[in-house]
Amino acid sequence: MNPALFDDLVRLPVIQFYEDAFRKATGVPLKVVPPDESQQRRSFGDNENTFCALAAGSPEGCSACLEAQTRAQRGAARHRVPQQVNCFAGLTDVALPVVVNGRHVATLMSGQVFRREPTERDFAMVLKMLASGQGREWEAKLRKSYFDTPVVTADRFEAIIQLLNVFTQYLADYAGRLAIASSDSEPAAVTSAKQFIQAHVDESITLAQVVAHVRVSRFYFCKLFKRATGMTLTEYVTRLRLEKAKTLLVDPSLRISEIVFAAGFGSIPQFNSVFKRFAGMSPTDYRATQRSQLSGR
Repeated sequence: MNPALFDDLVRLPVIQFYEDAFRKATGVPLKVVPPDESQQRRSFGDNENTFCALAAGSPEGCSACLEAQTRAQRGAARHRVPQQVNCFAGLTDVALPVVVNGRHVATLMSGQVFRREPTERDFAMVLKMLASGQGREWEAKLRKSYFDTPVVTADRFEAIIQLLNVFTQYLADYAGRLAIASSDSEPAAVTSAKQFIQAHVDESITLAQVVAHVRVSRFYFCKLFKRATGMTLTEYVTRLRLEKAKTLLVDPSLRISEIVFAAGFGSIPQFNSVFKRFAGMSPTDYRATQRSQLSGR
């Protein structure tokens, strides 16, 4: 993962807006975090569940929260699909990976909700674990926040996951465009190569052609391009073609076979394989998802 890509992604104004709006609309917190596991518990800031914030104030609670978050993030990174884990207090944590060009670039952390009504017995077990050295006032706050934690039904929880999936796809698409965009700070040879590739993306492109165009040695160019973009030339060309294909898939009048060759792919099987590997779904499923979002269904 290119750290600069996550840094650029997390600075998007839409991140803060969506985190706040998601909490207001669903009652569930959301935080976009780096893809790697953290040595410290990740705080959700102002959107944090009050119980989780209080529990994390004790060493035992903080350690247990970190363990649940780590399991969720580790599963998301390993399997590249949404993960749900239950924490020590019976709350569900959720982690969704943002995957771009086969790379895990960010994780959406959410949850901190009950899937069933908590009981006094449940709280007694939590209190026994956390209350060492805490006063009565803290225990009262913990009790109130524990039983005030939202209980989410199966249907509502499924809808929450769908909303998170939509935002995950949006971030992946944005990060994909960001990864292939030109930057004022990149070497001239890299910018020139990108311009050449964009002009010939629907044709067969070889490294020899690009090197001849930018007029630098093959070895130097490969090293320079990888350092500037985090991708090899082949990966960059594939990514650019995928972005073009995604744009074309929104047009319902175009057949998949037409899109394959318009985007520069050699065959339909190759296109289907590459698209599913990098986009996480088939071209047909991607088209259906985009149509449903545009129609509001």
